[in-house]
Amino acid sequence: MSPQHGTRSSGHGGGGPKQQRHERTQPRPDRELPLVNREELRADCSSCFGLCCVALPFARSADFAGDKPAGRACGHLRDDFGCGIHARLRDEGYRGCTVFDCFGAGQKVSQVTFGGTDWRRDPESASAMFAVFPVMRQLHELLAYTAEALELPAARPVHRELRRALARIEKLTRGDAASVVALDVNALRGEVNPLLLRASELTRARVPGRRKDHRGADLAGARLSGADLRGASLRGALLVGADLTGADLRDADLIGADLRGADLSGAGLTGALFLTQAQLNAARGDAATTLPPSLGRPAHWAREGSAGGVVDA
Repeated sequence: MSPQHGTRSSGHGGGGPKQQRHERTQPRPDRELPLVNREELRADCSSCFGLCCVALPFARSADFAGDKPAGRACGHLRDDFGCGIHARLRDEGYRGCTVFDCFGAGQKVSQVTFGGTDWRRDPESASAMFAVFPVMRQLHELLAYTAEALELPAARPVHRELRRALARIEKLTRGDAASVVALDVNALRGEVNPLLLRASELTRARVPGRRKDHRGADLAGARLSGADLRGASLRGALLVGADLTGADLRDADLIGADLRGADLSGAGLTGALFLTQAQLNAARGDAATTLPPSLGRPAHWAREGSAGGVVDA
């Protein structure tokens, strides 16, 4: 359930100097542009058949006001596949919906895998469509991380391998429903993760000083206000409810870090590696939190900040 759900949405011959300069400016095979458009890895709910609102289950908790099994449409799903309470999801007790990101898998399954025919018009396709969606989401997440790694200049030594991985994953996303469901995504992650890790290491190696390693650490509720975590590895770290106010997280690797309820007020996240919008949406922050330019400041930060006397920009 994406936070956007509910919106429809030269003629010189020879080997002279000019020709030689021209040759030097030609892209090398390992430096070609990425094979996917990063915009295609962003959720476009206007092109999706509400798949996150149907295919996925949720249970009554602090994140969801009710229970719903996989394969059953959420009671708030409209006939046009929009969300009837999109503008007030958090107020209605559906905070979990606002932190979900399909990485563009919803529109890929809806418009490519199933050719634009929705599960209401073709009920026989419903079970297959709902089975494909969670697998496609994982593939698109891998695509997003791999595409980001290809944008890291320091990771050039692994760009060729990353590009090959990107091409392979992208091809897999265009398979038919049966081939997608049959994929061993864990095995694929096992092949791609070492490349992402190497890209991270090469990039963080440029950060001066000693870089902390908190990979997979349990830092739930930790008091890390003002901590120097620049260039740190926080891959898979549990940071639920952690106090990271004013912490320096520039160039830190945050892939898979659990930031639910973490306080990022005043924290520096410029250049943070593999940070997603969903992670930010799950955390708290304010106008002083610096973010990578590709990510947006969550709307609820402004409301929560205003309640505490801080008004977001």
